Amino acid sequence: MRILIAFTSLSGNTRDVARQVRARCEALGHRVSWVEAGVDTLADAGDPRHDLYVLGAWTDNAGRTPGEMKALIADLVAAVGKPAPLAVFGTGETQWGEEYYCGAVRRIAAFFGTRYPCLEIEQMPHGERDASRIQHWTDHILTRTGNAHADPARFVA
Repeated sequence: MRILIAFTSLSGNTRDVARQVRARCEALGHRVSWVEAGVDTLADAGDPRHDLYVLGAWTDNAGRTPGEMKALIADLVAAVGKPAPLAVFGTGETQWGEEYYCGAVRRIAAFFGTRYPCLEIEQMPHGERDASRIQHWTDHILTRTGNAHADPARFVA
């Protein structure tokens, strides 16, 4: 599968999650286009059509989506519409209130009407527990999209 991972990160926490998602996708043989909103553009990924879109964001003031992600989403919608195979992940801090925690993740998911579960990580990915959650989430979205492994006949568990 051809997968677009597009994300924004303020402190590096969301980038760390994105790297783990990317590593899992590539380990399973998928081709990944990588876009860091505000640094790269959607055009940097080449052809905007992908088999799966994976968007990640930190949450800005009062549960809002950061501006650079809003701009990337506008470019994505202009290029391909609202793709159905789209999953969302992000980081947040419950110290700002449950109603704001990972608000950007929830807003993006609602905007696209995604059928995939969202992945929400408190602050930054910590240790084995979060690494396992990220891997299982990634495997789940890949399986729901088509096939977890790019070449299932060659996959040995």
